[in-house]
Amino acid sequence: MLFGGRSSDDETVVAMLASAIRRDISFGVLPPDEKLKIEALRRAYGGSNHSMRETLRMLAAEGLVEATSQRGFRVMSATQEDLEDILLMRLQTEKLGLKRAMARGDVAWESRVVAAFHALCRAEAAVVAGPDDVTALEWDEACRVASETLLSACGSIRLIQMAGKFYNQSRRFRLALLREGRIDFCARADRLGKLQKAVLGRDEKEALALLDDDIRADLGVGDRQHD
Repeated sequence: MLFGGRSSDDETVVAMLASAIRRDISFGVLPPDEKLKIEALRRAYGGSNHSMRETLRMLAAEGLVEATSQRGFRVMSATQEDLEDILLMRLQTEKLGLKRAMARGDVAWESRVVAAFHALCRAEAAVVAGPDDVTALEWDEACRVASETLLSACGSIRLIQMAGKFYNQSRRFRLALLREGRIDFCARADRLGKLQKAVLGRDEKEALALLDDDIRADLGVGDRQHD
């Protein structure tokens, strides 16, 4: 249990509960379509009835949990249709965000991109060398940070938040690929290296094409064929 018997309804507790449940949805500990019962979740994660309900409402707003007509909750489905819809939205939001960031980004943004990609490279080396729950979690977080950093200079908080929402919805698909050994890390390293180079070189066409390929590979649907 993450928390003791003390009941707390503050935002910090809700945020911590949401982080733990979000992680377990992403890693498949809480599988698609599983019913989420308040009391069972409290035993596993802690918190009060109120804080757990607030947590599930937050995750429902993120698209990871669905509120049913009977006022209950369940983990959102993960069908092929869901995958294709998430792919569509990630392509739209992240490519728009990167395009704007490349037009607006300064040297400080470039430095953040380099740092985020360096951290991701180290996390990938660790997960390849010794795949386990710890390295997978660190790699997953490094992937998220790198994605967010690319968009961070786009000049729109709402666009960043929207892209983050769909990115979070896609994490369990990528982690499933990791568990199944279906990620080509050599091809991925080559693609990410080229993406960083194109971004720093402000080659918009190449950067957007590589980002397109990376998002598709991230969801296991293959690279787009370029002209």
